Amino acid sequence: QVQLVESGGGLVEAGDSLRLSCAASGRAFSSYPMGWFRQAPGKERELVAAISWSGQSRYYEDSVKGRCTISRDNAKNTVYLQMTSLKPEDTAVYYCAGDPIPVMSIAGTWDYWGKGTQVTVSS
Repeated sequence: QVQLVESGGGLVEAGDSLRLSCAASGRAFSSYPMGWFRQAPGKERELVAAISWSGQSRYYEDSVKGRCTISRDNAKNTVYLQMTSLKPEDTAVYYCAGDPIPVMSIAGTWDYWGKGTQVTVSS
């Protein structure tokens, strides 16, 4: 079992930066791919970024490429999402997710989820 707790969200202005953190419990964390999803009101949950268990492979959704960096520290059981040049359209609840064998962009295939952290970007 893996339990995930996100932190680091908040209200910021356009152009600001935020770093989201996801603390995981459970020994399996270091062997799981991890992802950050977001869900805006009235929209489906979408994959923002994902990272392999080793950290060597990373995926970014097109709209955040060049502005976001996903990383992980397996010794600390934590995965991060550094976001820069934030835009109002980045406003959403951001969720951390983990799974041993996820189908990357399909939220329903990820078994473990945090409760989310709100990111609001004002213009």
